[in-house]
Amino acid sequence: MPNYIVQQGECLSSIAKRQGLFWEKIWNHPRNADLKARRKDPNILYPGDALYVPEREDKEERGATEQRHRFRVKGTPAKFRLRLLKEGRPRKGLPYTLTIDGKIISGETDDEGWIECNIPPDAQSGRLILDHGSEQYSLQLGHLDPVEETTGIQQRLRNLGFYSGEINGRMGPETQASLAKFQRSQGLEATGRIDEQTRGRLKDTHHS
Repeated sequence: MPNYIVQQGECLSSIAKRQGLFWEKIWNHPRNADLKARRKDPNILYPGDALYVPEREDKEERGATEQRHRFRVKGTPAKFRLRLLKEGRPRKGLPYTLTIDGKIISGETDDEGWIECNIPPDAQSGRLILDHGSEQYSLQLGHLDPVEETTGIQQRLRNLGFYSGEINGRMGPETQASLAKFQRSQGLEATGRIDEQTRGRLKDTHHS
């Protein structure tokens, strides 16, 4: 098929499931080498990225009758990871209820404040309830832009609590001030300008 143009809210896992392919088959195809080198993370793509999707190949498997056989379902599951912090400290042991595509998952955050679970690869939204209803959040899945883009920088700064402005892709005064605040928190020179060291530190701190 021709190059597939990535839309907002899509990631490689959701595209692969829709095409009936393993995501690795798409990502590791030689025609995606340039995109792979640029984006690094297969599930953090940018709207407008051109992704080559190879044709699906039908395959027959032989198996004896009246015996159990195991097959791997293509494209499932995806991993949901979210870390909860308060004033920079992990919110450990916090009760939560996560609802995604009608599936309800309950538990407590671990010692580092993380929530981790498997979700459908094409899930796009969810709802998170914390501490028996005292906090509630709507979630958009697959909407994180690459850290190489200004929108991706703004999203990570917002998620880390440094930015409260609009995700508009413009490196204006509010974004620059937020970036400088993040740089100071990391012991970097607070220039308010993005550079490779700041970009790498932002990605590492955000864990994506």
